[in-house]
Amino acid sequence: MISRQSPNDAFVIQVAMDQEAVPFLAAAESHEHLRTQGPADFQLLGFDFGTAVLVRSGIGLANAATATTQAAMLYRPSAVLSAGSAGGVGEDTSVGDVVVADSVRFHDSDATAFGYAPGQVPNMPTDYPADARLLTAARQWADGKGHVKFGEALSGASFITEANIGHMRTTFPAALSTDMETAAIAQTAHTFGIPFAGVRAVSDLCGPKAGQDFSLSLDEAARISAQATLGLLRAFNSQRCTDIADV
Repeated sequence: MISRQSPNDAFVIQVAMDQEAVPFLAAAESHEHLRTQGPADFQLLGFDFGTAVLVRSGIGLANAATATTQAAMLYRPSAVLSAGSAGGVGEDTSVGDVVVADSVRFHDSDATAFGYAPGQVPNMPTDYPADARLLTAARQWADGKGHVKFGEALSGASFITEANIGHMRTTFPAALSTDMETAAIAQTAHTFGIPFAGVRAVSDLCGPKAGQDFSLSLDEAARISAQATLGLLRAFNSQRCTDIADV
């Protein structure tokens, strides 16, 4: 038990599925179950870099937004990170890559008839940038690691396959990955003014190229994403400690 640690002002790490939560639980030095609220489950984890609330939201945009809202209101997190698996969209994205989102959009939000950009929810930003400090930490962790890519990530309610990938690539040519939660997490974090980052591992390609028609198991993608997410947070904490020491 880690009852002397508080979930308030902790990092929130949000995943959709139990399998994506497993490697975080395995890596934690200690953990305490906080609550189950609707489909979302909340656990307080202790790591060498500090405390994190692991949120398993359930699959999809609505579950993701609801769980992030609950976390924001209950724990006032210092940052929210979307972790887990994703489908590869970019032509140069490969199975096993880590995609760190520098911005996120909804791929199936279309209000262009009213003058909004593709993927833009009316009266909201065109996209949701990741927090600059978290991106700096991610780049520090990723230095020298060839399987880490930084770029645009997409989310939507539709599962993307070879049959419908063409329109997405035409509309969002810079996109590297897609999933069913990250943009909803990012929008909710934006609404609450909480720093956000997305760290997803590519488990399969949404339109396989020659020689790339294979996929990782969900367990392996979850392991890769968790390793990257925890590496980012360790780098972030190290930088934060350096900044404090320099004051």
